[in-house]
Amino acid sequence: MRYKLFGNHTGLRVSEFALGTGNFGTGWGYGSTPDVAKQIFDAYAEAGGNFIDTADSYQFGQSETILSDLIAAERDNFVLATKYSHGASANVGPSVVGNSRKSMIQAVEASLKRLKTERIDLLWAHMSDEMTPIDEIVRGFEDLVRAGKIVYAGFSNFPAWRIASGATIAALRGWTPIVGLQTEYSLVERTADRELLPMARGFGLGVVGWSPLGGGLLTGKYRKGEEGRATGLGVVIQHEDSTQRTLIIDEVIAIAAEIGVTPSQVGIAWVAAKGVLPIIGPKTLDQFRDNIGAAALVLTNEQIERLYRVSAIALGAPHELIGSVRTRQRLTGGKLEVLDLPSAPLI
Repeated sequence: MRYKLFGNHTGLRVSEFALGTGNFGTGWGYGSTPDVAKQIFDAYAEAGGNFIDTADSYQFGQSETILSDLIAAERDNFVLATKYSHGASANVGPSVVGNSRKSMIQAVEASLKRLKTERIDLLWAHMSDEMTPIDEIVRGFEDLVRAGKIVYAGFSNFPAWRIASGATIAALRGWTPIVGLQTEYSLVERTADRELLPMARGFGLGVVGWSPLGGGLLTGKYRKGEEGRATGLGVVIQHEDSTQRTLIIDEVIAIAAEIGVTPSQVGIAWVAAKGVLPIIGPKTLDQFRDNIGAAALVLTNEQIERLYRVSAIALGAPHELIGSVRTRQRLTGGKLEVLDLPSAPLI
């Protein structure tokens, strides 16, 4: 496995795939036993993986507890990322969850105990509660960095404008920088193309994408009657089939057949080709072996373009207006073809 620098604000070297450990444990009634989790973890480490993604809420704390034993022998060789906001049990009070500094601090203290470590390498605010001011969250990150409890911080499942606001406030006040964002991203979920990914490029943030297989949809397994997380987690599959998604899956399967790989590997490789670091979250060792095979897959430009076209989404206003040739010609005085444009997105 190759390694990448995580964004423009760190010297952090992370493997090209992160290991998502939401399936480590059985607290949700669906997941991997500790023995299976160890098999997956050992195989990931043997492949050169070093970027571990967990959360206090995963399997109601079991994921972190299982990881504590798995990373203990070589803790410094792993980049350990966890999240706060949802709490670590099924029944919690309102002051325990959300994005507040109180919730953040007590969640970090509890995660450190479960993980049996002195620091968290990357702390994500797991999901925007739409209540806590962004400067409270960013200042909380700063306090935890100064206390030595966390090393880096970022946002997961936040709207682009809030992340941009937080990154700007941190920079202006000299606080620890916001280094990355985490969002859902796959061939069946590309809405991050509208705001999140351009914002991340403009601010130099590292981007990791969860569910690169669209909740398993891109594997094609649901067409075969398999259930997986569609019923195992007690929720409706995150992305139900539709006319466009049927065409996307058809194209993924066709390309996989052309090059002799699995549909899963094509879906994951496409996400990586878009500059988003995929989080693979296998439940079994066989699923891991399938997923990690994508690291050796380099899609051709023609294959990437085919997948890009079939999965395209409408960017909407104002992107379609300002991106039209007519508008750009008007704004460049008719000299669009001979005008050198910025090499990086503007902020």
